[in-house]
Amino acid sequence: MSQTTIKTSGLTRSYGDICALKPIDLSVPEGEWLSVMGHSGSGKSTLMNLVGGLDRPSAGSLHVGGQDLSSLSEDGLARFRREYVGIIFQQHHLVPYLSALENVMLSQYFHSVPDEAEARHALERVGLGHRLQNRPGELSGGEQQRVCIARAIINSPKLLLGDEPTGNLDHKSTLMVMELLKELRAEERFTVVMVTHNEEVAAWGDRTIYLADGVLVREERTRP
Repeated sequence: MSQTTIKTSGLTRSYGDICALKPIDLSVPEGEWLSVMGHSGSGKSTLMNLVGGLDRPSAGSLHVGGQDLSSLSEDGLARFRREYVGIIFQQHHLVPYLSALENVMLSQYFHSVPDEAEARHALERVGLGHRLQNRPGELSGGEQQRVCIARAIINSPKLLLGDEPTGNLDHKSTLMVMELLKELRAEERFTVVMVTHNEEVAAWGDRTIYLADGVLVREERTRP
């Protein structure tokens, strides 16, 4: 963890008169699993969207993977997302009429060239080698989320973002998904930033920061 994956200084995001994220200074070392907690409207998803290149800051600096995201063009941000970031959302965003395999290949299409063997391998890694041809409606909530994880890791991202990835899952499925992410992180050595309302989920990380009304109010280390 000698290098820094994320570095912010005075990072701010406003929407008109509403300041969703007040100046935040944050450093995330390479390979760390950072959990982000706070009530609805605290700025959690805003922070994640900025770090993932899905939004632009209003003020301050934001460096991710050595790149100054505020200086990138729209094409540059799209390239950054393709090459550097994997995202797992609470809502699965799977195409309902495509199979699990095709959903992963579709994501691959936006990054590079679809490769069925690679997509198959990604699904096998998340324990869905027997569900390749099933459509989302034929999969449980936990299985759908595992398809999303396969989709997020297909291009070996350096940074994995999770926006309430277990928010719609029961306790058993939540534990299964978290254990899977733990195993994949050990193999791939990617940095993780995970937004969650769940203290139990946050405890899987190395460190937790707490936001309130757009302000970073405290942090605690959950693992040495």
